[in-house]
Amino acid sequence: MRRRRWPVVVMVLGVIGLLVWYVAYTQHVVTELRGAAAGQGRMYARIYEALQDTSLNADPTIALLDLSRQIKESGLPLVLTDRNGRVSATANLPDDVTSGDSVRFWRYLMELDRQNPPIAEPAVGAVHYGDSAIVSGLRFIPILQAMGIVLLVGFGVYALVERGRAEREKVWAGMAREAAHQLGTPLSAMVGWIELLADTVTGPSATRAIDAMGQDLQRLERVSHRFERIGRPPRDERVDAAALVQRLAQYFAERAPTLARTVTLRSEHPGTPVMVRGDQVLLEWVLEVLIKNAMDALGGRNGEVVVSATLLPEGGARIRVQDDGPGVPRKLRKRIFDAGFTTKDRGWGIGLSLARRIVEENHGGRLVLADTDRGAAFDVILHG
Repeated sequence: MRRRRWPVVVMVLGVIGLLVWYVAYTQHVVTELRGAAAGQGRMYARIYEALQDTSLNADPTIALLDLSRQIKESGLPLVLTDRNGRVSATANLPDDVTSGDSVRFWRYLMELDRQNPPIAEPAVGAVHYGDSAIVSGLRFIPILQAMGIVLLVGFGVYALVERGRAEREKVWAGMAREAAHQLGTPLSAMVGWIELLADTVTGPSATRAIDAMGQDLQRLERVSHRFERIGRPPRDERVDAAALVQRLAQYFAERAPTLARTVTLRSEHPGTPVMVRGDQVLLEWVLEVLIKNAMDALGGRNGEVVVSATLLPEGGARIRVQDDGPGVPRKLRKRIFDAGFTTKDRGWGIGLSLARRIVEENHGGRLVLADTDRGAAFDVILHG
């Protein structure tokens, strides 16, 4: 489930971040516009003050200097050229643009003219002006709003898809648990029949057959318990990985092909408990998938499958299932864990996908294809 949550987290954080930025920037724009309005008010007041001053000592130069200062404080980029096209005054130009740098300066002047047509004054020349910082920023607001709408729509579509998937998984989980419940009655009856056979049939061959039937019946009971666990939270218990790999290797070794081809299975472990945290039923499911795949990978030839459990120096344990078959082609290594992908004629392509989901989502571990010189090796990394 963790893998499915990250798109929701990213979308929610993106929408929240966009809304916070939008509110903060809007407040900044309001503050700047109020400042610009106040500056315009001061400019108009200074102009009317100069027009109403009819005294003989009135100096219009002072009013013009005040207006020039107000223009610089407004932040509006401005270039004044005379009738011959020569620069006579500038204001609020970028630091990297100076009138002495002719190429860069005239390029910037052309950019100002693209933003706003210059104002021609026959007695003075032309006034070239650009957009203020606020106006330049407001041009990106529609783009950001569109991005926000796209995120919201995408979040809604994803939520609908996940809701339908969750409902389907809920139905399948219910069907799996009901199937496991229905298997309980015939399994109990089979236990009774095997006990009856054990009491009435004698002979070494019959005894071996009855023991094998009992082991298969126990495995069927464990399989039914697995289906009962579908859709429920996994258990968090101490599991001895060494005992687990030894038991599974012994079980499959007794049922490995020995006629047309010989497949041997053996376990390797330090001889002491290798304890990990997890759900024993689900971990057994994962290892059975890996062991079966390893046996199938031998492809009708003689071979060996080794199931090992070792402690890791950094903590936790590694369970490895390795075969000496042809291995996994390099071009297929990125796809082997995809649901529905299989190289078998009658395969469903869900075994490795299910195994990785159990290991990573239910146990917080890792299931990886290890690099080996021969064959294929799958590592299950678990916490201690």
